[in-house]
Amino acid sequence: MAEAKRLTTLEQWEEALNGSAARPLLLFKHSTQCPISAGAHEELQHYMADATAAPMDFAIVHVIEERPVSNAIAETLGVQHKSPQAILVQDGKPQWDESHWRITYDFLSEKLGAPQTAGDIS
Repeated sequence: MAEAKRLTTLEQWEEALNGSAARPLLLFKHSTQCPISAGAHEELQHYMADATAAPMDFAIVHVIEERPVSNAIAETLGVQHKSPQAILVQDGKPQWDESHWRITYDFLSEKLGAPQTAGDIS
């Protein structure tokens, strides 16, 4: 299972952003008080559970609890804040973003590729 690093500080966000030069970063902005966000989070977790050998890093920010980090992400990437929101970042730039009910297992598989497991890699 792939793991998502929770971003709680601006320093962690900068580190994740800089790391996107070596490996793409799927960033998930999650509202812990929103049922739509809970559903999208569940879809993401399902995708990550199947992606044991993902060719990208995953990060999550709780938008209410870490508002400064959430705001910095929107400002740095020039992507309007939404939650839930999935943003693919590569080389420090957003490649795409999607929000709300569009964040599904099938959508993630379409945009990121079917999850790869360690057994899929030769």
